[in-house]
Amino acid sequence: MSTDSRRLVWEHVVWPLVLDLKRPYFTLEEYHSKRNQICELYEIPHSGLSGGFTSLVTRGLLTRENGCYSLQYRLIPYMRKRIALEYGVAVKEGYSKH
Repeated sequence: MSTDSRRLVWEHVVWPLVLDLKRPYFTLEEYHSKRNQICELYEIPHSGLSGGFTSLVTRGLLTRENGCYSLQYRLIPYMRKRIALEYGVAVKEGYSKH
């Protein structure tokens, strides 16, 4: 179930938010705004996504610095090219050794 939650948060909230903002970081307020839109659209309670977001941080796809959340540096080229990055590819790329 937690993989589903991470996937949902990544593919419907975090990655679209990063692409919308055109930068590899976002504030918690920006995340909440996007999350609220998705929760309303899909009729999901906010609590249903909180574990997925926390897990993305724990797994290293996002890092927290100075009140902002940033993408793992290996994912930034995908953001710059505006690629629709699925969760599985993000995880694979985030853990790969170049």
